[in-house]
Parts: sequence; structure tokens; C-alpha cells
Amino acid sequence: MSCRQCGSELDRPGDYCLVCRSANTDVVVLELDRERATVTALADETVVAARTITTTPEAGGETGVVELRNFAGLVADDVRRKRPEEVYVTGDRDVVGAVRSQLHYPFYRVDGDQPVEHVLERRGEPALEVVDAAPEEKLGGSHSTLVGGRAGKRAIQTVAAHPHVKKVIPGPIDAGGSGSRTGVRAKATRADEHGNVRLLIRDGSSVQENRIVTTAGDRELGERVRADLNDALAEADLQD
Repeated sequence: MSCRQCGSELDRPGDYCLVCRSANTDVVVLELDRERATVTALADETVVAARTITTTPEAGGETGVVELRNFAGLVADDVRRKRPEEVYVTGDRDVVGAVRSQLHYPFYRVDGDQPVEHVLERRGEPALEVVDAAPEEKLGGSHSTLVGGRAGKRAIQTVAAHPHVKKVIPGPIDAGGSGSRTGVRAKATRADEHGNVRLLIRDGSSVQENRIVTTAGDRELGERVRADLNDALAEADLQD
């Protein structure tokens, strides 16, 4: 494949052109199973490349950790070659988490048996503003105490890291709930008419309701953000 801008030959279809420094991929869709990953590159709502990467899973221990990290590294390298604006992902949560840790692109969950087709449909929907700020900069409000210690703080940071979250405002802690032995659990609730959601964090009998201000302007777009947040919390093993 040649570069869409200058016509230079690319090493792989959809690669970023190092000659004229222009992108040939807008979006990458990752289908990540434990043994196989498919990296699909889209440009102008057209598939320009699809590459399959395979691995042989190792059974636990340090060997398994290294194998998964190397597998994720191959996937991440293929994404970096494309320099996309966005990355959509579906599949095994362990693999998704391992790939996400090696990339610095906005990640969005996509469901269904045909993720590429779903993303092509979703590309026609209104784009949401991206907030380019560190998670710590998004924390506000008058309540500085977070329920759940380190795990509670990790839940807040997971949500604040989402590119469509403007601000996280912690609320007061209610200690009158029913007890739980499942540890710290978190869940983003249904979006309101302005597209904002609530993050409930539970730790035993204590519950904290945190307000999440998003860039979504209505309930429908807010539901998209809510789904992404709950997927991120599940990947962090914090899902309620």
C-alpha cells in the first residue's frame, strides 16, 4: 500500500508515513482473544488493513506473565505503527488490560459479533470532546476523603482517566449501608439528561456517591460513556 498523501510505499498497509509525516489510518479496531488478536485499520470508513497475531498461552507463573506481556507488545506495536486517533477494543479482559497498559491512545469498548461493522456505524455518531488532563487534575469538590483506601482511590483514578470525563466530584460517605465481604466495589450508574453519571463506591457498609461530569450533552451519549467506565472498572477488578 502507498501513502494516501505522497504516494510513498509503506512497510505495512495503514502505517504512518515517515516520509511526509501523515497518517493513513484514522481508527484501529482490536479483537483480542487469549490466543489470537486481529488488528483492523480503518481510514475514511474503509478497511485498509487487517493483521492477525497469535500466541501460545503459558500456564500461569512468571512464564505466563511474560508470554502475555510479549503478546500484548506485538499488538501494541502494530497499533503504534498506525498512529490512529482512536482505538476500539473487544475481547479477553486480561489481554485488553495488557495491551492498554502499553498504549497511550483513547480506548473505547465495543461489543457484538461484528465489532468492525459496529465501529463503522458508530463513527457516524456525534463526536465527544476529549479532555486532555491528568486524572489528578479532574478531582474536585469539597470532600477530600475517599472510601475504600487505595482501592477506592484506584476506582476514582480509573474513571478520571477516561478522555470524556471532565471532573470527578467526591460526595460524603454514608456508613449506614448493609455490610459486604466482597471488598471495594464500584459502579457507574445510569446517565442523567445532561450525560453525567454517578460513581458508587462501596467498602463494607460504607458507600460513597461521586458525581462524574462528562463531555456528553445528553442521556444517550452519557450512556456510551457510562458503559466505557464500567468496562474500565471491570478490567481493574473493581466492578460492582
